[in-house]
Amino acid sequence: MNDPARRLTRAHLDELPSYRPGRRPEQLAGELGIAQAVKLSSNELPFGPLPGVTEAVADAAAQLHRYPDMFAGRLRDALARRHGVDPGEVVTGCGSVALCEHLALACAAPGDEIVFGWRSFEAYPLIASRLDARAVRVPNTADHRLDIDGIIKALTPDTRMIFLCSPNNPTGTAVRADELNRLLAAVDGNTLVVLDEAYREFVTDGQVPDGLTLRNEHPNLVVLRTFSKAWGLAAARLGYLIATPEIAAAVAKVLTTYSTSGLAQAAGLAALAQEAESARRVAIIIKERDRVVAGLRKFVPRIPDSQGNFCWLPVGEQAAEIAAAFETNGIIVRGFSPDSSEMASHGGVRISIGSPEENDALLTASETVFARRHAVSLPPVAPHSFG
Repeated sequence: MNDPARRLTRAHLDELPSYRPGRRPEQLAGELGIAQAVKLSSNELPFGPLPGVTEAVADAAAQLHRYPDMFAGRLRDALARRHGVDPGEVVTGCGSVALCEHLALACAAPGDEIVFGWRSFEAYPLIASRLDARAVRVPNTADHRLDIDGIIKALTPDTRMIFLCSPNNPTGTAVRADELNRLLAAVDGNTLVVLDEAYREFVTDGQVPDGLTLRNEHPNLVVLRTFSKAWGLAAARLGYLIATPEIAAAVAKVLTTYSTSGLAQAAGLAALAQEAESARRVAIIIKERDRVVAGLRKFVPRIPDSQGNFCWLPVGEQAAEIAAAFETNGIIVRGFSPDSSEMASHGGVRISIGSPEENDALLTASETVFARRHAVSLPPVAPHSFG
């Protein structure tokens, strides 16, 4: 008989929220009885695969009965050439989020602290909890930026890792050079600083540094990038990190075997050959980002400037209500309601930047969503606290 005092799964997982992907547009379209819904909830690029990618994947599919190159040698070589680093400093994986988890597995032990700003990428607290590490959330500033000075104050001898998402998902704000340099100067050399630059290609603020330029001075700095956003390969699940050879080798030891599939490797190589076209598409998104933010600021004046392919509506506790109102109008966005550990002001709605036509639909829907509302302003901001 089963012992009721024992269980097959770890008890603390009961309190852990599941990662919530964006809703499928065909599901909403069916519910509303409309031909098509617009999905602006997952920060995807709306233009389809880059030229040559589909053909490269189809060619690679002929080898589906064979295991891929476990260490993605050709892709790592191509990335090393592109970034001017040694291939031994590059590790690929099943999206940058998987590499976040592998970095934590390689560097943090149960009871260690993993520090990050909040609100930020929702995988960070999940990763800490899975490892029985302590997640230390440092509340963002009143203008929705990562609080670098607050992060520095939160560091203790038990801090093993810091996750910095820049540009930050979901607020779109980015860490500037003076802030990053201040943090790196304050951090113990035994603490890993993980700069998650999944949205780096969309940055237009000259004060936001490319993390790769700082690695020679700071061997404890790891830079993460992804093919999911600017390269249009979200379904391929392909990301990479660049770190010292020692850190890269440690992460390689804990990688899931063959986690970079043959199809993903082929897609990544083909995408890298289309750098000019990728940059052209990114430029369209940046232009559309400016247009969308300007249009939405009529209703939510304090939208922060975004450096990603999305924008953040800081609507506090109204987040779920406003996200639902957009869905009623056929637009899927992402609402982030503040949980019990957060200040009410940290709730908001994240809206991805789509094609010009999708953005037109969004702005039209916004007129209806906010028709009976006064312009939304930020709730009062409570003092910071750590935990």
